[in-house]
Amino acid sequence: MYDIDTQELERRALICANDYGGIISYFEVFYIHSIIYSASRCLDSFYRYEALKDKDILPDELISIVQEAVGHSAALSRYFWPSPGGKKKQPNLIKVKEKRGEKLRLAFNLDDNSALYNRSLRNAWEHFDERLDCYCLENDSGYFFPSCIIGSHELADDPVGHIFKLLDIEEECLVLLGTKFFFSPIKESVQKILTIAEQLDEQGGRLQL
Repeated sequence: MYDIDTQELERRALICANDYGGIISYFEVFYIHSIIYSASRCLDSFYRYEALKDKDILPDELISIVQEAVGHSAALSRYFWPSPGGKKKQPNLIKVKEKRGEKLRLAFNLDDNSALYNRSLRNAWEHFDERLDCYCLENDSGYFFPSCIIGSHELADDPVGHIFKLLDIEEECLVLLGTKFFFSPIKESVQKILTIAEQLDEQGGRLQL
C-alpha cells in the first residue's frame, strides 16, 4: 500500500464520480458487504430487544439496546444519504460520495420517505449533551426524571413532568428529553435493505440499476 497525493486522489475521484456513478463497478461488492454488516448488526440489536423486552431487565439496559440499534441504523443511513460537507480542497471526493448515495438509493429503491432518511432520532442520541443544555435552560421548574423509565409515552405529555429517557414497549416509542420517536419504521426499513443486499450478494455482488 502506498499514499497518493491529493491531486491524484482527486483525479481518480473525478473519474469515479463521472464514469461510474460514485462506485467503480468491480468494487460494488464491497459496498454491498458493508451494507449487510450494518443492517445485520442493527437487526441483531432489535432482535435482542424483542427477546428481552418482556423479561425482568433494567430500563437502562433495554434502552441501551435500542440505542445500539439506532447507532447501527445511522451508519447504514450514511451509505445512502452521506453526511454533507467535506474538505474544500477535495471537491471531487465530495462528488463521489454524493453520486455513491444516489447510485445506492436507486439500486435499493429508496427515497426521502424512508425512515432512514429521517435523522431526528439519530441526532437526538448523538447530540444528547447539547439537547440537555437547552432542555435544562428551557425547563427550570417542575418534576425531573433523569433515570431511564419503562412506561407509556403518554407520561411525557405531562407539562410539569420532565422525562429524560423513556421507552414505551407497546408502542415502540422512545422518548428523549420529552420528544417522542417511534422506531418501528426504522426496523422495517433496515430489514428491507438487508433482504435486497443479501439477494445482490447471492447474484454476484453487483448493483442492479
